[in-house]
Amino acid sequence: MTDTPTQAEAEAAVRVLLRWAGDDPDREGLVDTPARVARSYRELFAGYETDPRDYLERTFEEVAGSDELVVLRDIPVVSFCEHHMLPVTGKAHVAYLPTDRVVGISKLARVVHGFARRLQIQEKLTAEIAQAIQDILRPKGVGVVIEAEHSCMTLRGVNTPGTRLTTSSLLGEVRDDPRTRQEFLEFVRGR
Repeated sequence: MTDTPTQAEAEAAVRVLLRWAGDDPDREGLVDTPARVARSYRELFAGYETDPRDYLERTFEEVAGSDELVVLRDIPVVSFCEHHMLPVTGKAHVAYLPTDRVVGISKLARVVHGFARRLQIQEKLTAEIAQAIQDILRPKGVGVVIEAEHSCMTLRGVNTPGTRLTTSSLLGEVRDDPRTRQEFLEFVRGR
C-alpha cells in the first residue's frame, strides 16, 4: 500500500466504530480508546513493517557434521483472521534438516512472529514460514505445524470454544522421507 493512513485517521476510524457499536466515544472510559486501539494495531500488525526472511540471513557453519532435525516447538503464535480481523492464537512447531549451516534458534521464532503479525489465513501463514526457511537456509527439508484457535469461530459464528485448527507444510526430506516425516511429527506431539 502506498497511501498509509495517519495516526489521526486511524483514531477517527475507531471513533466511528465505537459510535456504530452504539457507544459514545466521548464518554470517560472511551476517550482514550481510539489512540490505544491505533497503537495496539501498530504493534499487532508489525509484520507489515519487516521482512521476516531477513532474520534467517545470519547463519553458522560450525555444525560439526550435524545432519539431524533441528526442531523448535511451542512457539507462541498471535495472528489475525483476514476475514474478521479477530485473533488467531496458538503454537507453531518448526523444524529443518540442515545441510551445511544452521541459524540461531531465536531467529526461527522471529520468523514465525514476523509472518504471524499480519492479516491472513492460517494455511498461508504455515506455508510462508516453511518456504522462507527453505529459500534462505536451503536445508534438506523443512516442517512447520501450527495449531491455533480462531476467535472468529469461538467468539462468534458457530461459537465453538476450544476448537483448534492444525495446518502443516512439509518440504523436501521432511515430506518425502517417511522416517524423517515420522520423527518430525513425533517431536510435534511431544514424544
